[in-house]
Amino acid sequence: MNTEKTVIVTGASSGLGFAIAEAYLKRGYNVVGNARTMERLEDAAAKMGNPGKFLLVAGDIAEPETAKALFERAIAAFGKVDILINNAGIFIPKAVGDYTPEEVNAIVGTNLMGFFYPSQAAATHMSANGSGHIVTITASIAMQPNIKVPALLPVLIKGGLNHATRGLALELAPHNVKVNAVAPGIIDTPLHAQDEGTQAFLKGLSPSGTIGNAKDIVDAVLYLTDSSFTSGTVVVVDGGSTAGTW
Repeated sequence: MNTEKTVIVTGASSGLGFAIAEAYLKRGYNVVGNARTMERLEDAAAKMGNPGKFLLVAGDIAEPETAKALFERAIAAFGKVDILINNAGIFIPKAVGDYTPEEVNAIVGTNLMGFFYPSQAAATHMSANGSGHIVTITASIAMQPNIKVPALLPVLIKGGLNHATRGLALELAPHNVKVNAVAPGIIDTPLHAQDEGTQAFLKGLSPSGTIGNAKDIVDAVLYLTDSSFTSGTVVVVDGGSTAGTW
């Protein structure tokens, strides 16, 4: 049995998930990465130099079978799972009347079920072990909606995940399992267009007039999984956007 720590990262093939997975690999952790397709995971592994401790498990995270496979394969390869990072998510900002049924199903599937099923598996596994960390990537706009960015569905789902974080933290506290969330603001990832106009708009969504980077989120995640006395909290990393209006 491998005695090193093992972390599962959903949405690990790009953006924040890629940065989080890479950070844990640099620490010497075993990392089990999930994305919808094996091709995306293989591309991510190649960019990292094909590390031997990066186990690839493809599948739709909205499906319970994917969460089951993630934990079964992680345990078979590394003995146990110490950390779950619920990172996979879809962000579609638009007026409430413009959402299509396909978009609703996609957001509910990835953002809600993609949190619930892995967290359910983690709660069972980690409670039996008497330790563990669950961290979910949510969104600061779910804590402070912005009239410039109509996004009811992300606010609805990610806001619910912020509260679910607190509820699950209380439920798992007797088992020494810590449950937290990180709520990013605007972060420089491939999700956003790089043209001057878009970048100027995005910078204007923060009172600091800046955009965060992936390391800002990675640092918050690492703090939470290093802590033995932090649970039930949502760490906001957004340049001050949730402080109010400006």
